[in-house]
Amino acid sequence: MDVIFTLIFFIYGLIFGSFFNVVGLRVPKGSLFSQTRSYCDTCERTLTWKELIPVFSFMIQKGKCRKCQEEISPLYPFMELATGILVAFTYYRFGFSPALLLGLLLISLVIPITVSDIAYRRIPNKILLFFFPLFLIYHLVFPLTPLWDALLGAGIAFTLLLLILFLSKGGMGAGDLKYFTLLGFVFGTKGFLLTFFLAVLFGLVGGLITMKRTKQGAKTLIPFGPYIGLAAMTVLFYGDALITWYVSLLGF
Repeated sequence: MDVIFTLIFFIYGLIFGSFFNVVGLRVPKGSLFSQTRSYCDTCERTLTWKELIPVFSFMIQKGKCRKCQEEISPLYPFMELATGILVAFTYYRFGFSPALLLGLLLISLVIPITVSDIAYRRIPNKILLFFFPLFLIYHLVFPLTPLWDALLGAGIAFTLLLLILFLSKGGMGAGDLKYFTLLGFVFGTKGFLLTFFLAVLFGLVGGLITMKRTKQGAKTLIPFGPYIGLAAMTVLFYGDALITWYVSLLGF
């Protein structure tokens, strides 16, 4: 039965991944509801249902629009597949529990922001503001930490990122600050510190790989949002185990 439910969650993840792509690409342009039907970004032709099947349509069309033959960004199928895998794994990891709801909320936040940051180097305020009351309600109903710790986590995140933003003189964006602040509220103090550490670690490794590929050195523009999202999902799935492991190394 678990296999069947995992497959169902995977399929729904693919479908919502397609929607999250649209949110991430349209919200920064303020066009989320300006056109209800999906369309080709190049020729602006309205897409048929055959062209909207997550992942498979991209593969069948060989990554090109059926009319204008312009290449479709691989970001679309990649994020659809990533969403499907994350949603399925969240169910596999937590089953039907409050943690499943938290995971689905977090995925719904992380994926559109990742898409937006990759495409435009922007983390939209509208997405963050939309999810804050949802996480607040979740925290009040299923508190991960005491409310004071959630507020402290958000405060530490805001203060630390504001300091980095000031010292880096543009190396860290205001969107990253707001994103971390929201995650600080979600995870609390320890969870935020682990999220921040992992985001920096993932960003460092990913940044070095990207700079080597582009051969542009320090001039390479690297969106940090995807690494923040990856760190947040890691903390969701394995945060407690990582913190316990680290504390054991210290001999406490």
